[in-house]
Amino acid sequence: MLSETEPGVFRTTTAGDALRTGTPGTMVAMARMFTDPVMLRGWDLLDESVRTGETTFDTVFGTDFFGHLKEQPELSAAFNEAMSQGTRLTASNVPHHYDFGRFRTLVDIGGGDGTLLASVLRAHPELRGVLFDTAEGLAQAPRRLAEQDVTGRVVLETGDFFASAPAGGDLYLLKSIIHDWDDERCAAILRRIRAVIPDHGSLLIVEPVLPATVPADPAGGVYLSDLNMLVNVGGRERTEDDFAALCAAGGFALRSVTPLPAPDIFRIIEASPV
Repeated sequence: MLSETEPGVFRTTTAGDALRTGTPGTMVAMARMFTDPVMLRGWDLLDESVRTGETTFDTVFGTDFFGHLKEQPELSAAFNEAMSQGTRLTASNVPHHYDFGRFRTLVDIGGGDGTLLASVLRAHPELRGVLFDTAEGLAQAPRRLAEQDVTGRVVLETGDFFASAPAGGDLYLLKSIIHDWDDERCAAILRRIRAVIPDHGSLLIVEPVLPATVPADPAGGVYLSDLNMLVNVGGRERTEDDFAALCAAGGFALRSVTPLPAPDIFRIIEASPV
């Protein structure tokens, strides 16, 4: 984090700069969020989660993670900023590794402050967007979209993706949504999208994809994320076969899986309505 430039004098390294506010590429919000006691207390009962498959966050706090965020506006804002920072690398890659030019309206389901949607729209000026999330999720979106100069091309819609999805898009996007939930609830989200997507439309799921078997030298982050999903929200990371099964349950067929350039661990999973 630090280098000693002369005896007793230190400056931050590139890694250290990431933990400073106001620096390009800062990850301060991400670091604070994932070291916050709210994120860590469920880990005290990790052994219980592993034995039972249950989410220990609910045991500790008496409510689910997103319900807790809803009641804590400052924590919710911190979470939104952390997710924005965590999306930045993927947002710089996704617009250049998929053919967005054949679509007219991109609907970002659970898109938070619009970091990823704005990046796609800036790279594809012919595309328009719909940003769909809860009121808490969208709280910072107007500022982010204005910073990226895409406000006039985006419609904000508030709602619950378990209950509905906005109609009118021909391309639907789920980034870091599926891993938050169990299979039944994921299938419910996909079925809501299937109810409104045209037959010629496409669905993009942007998530890490686990190998079919754990390799000898795994990328540690994705398995740590898998445990975090178990402990805090009740979801999990998934293999390609898992995604194919989820898509089928939601009325889609998995068509392709496109890796993003390293060190980005995310992949673009494309599925078509059936």
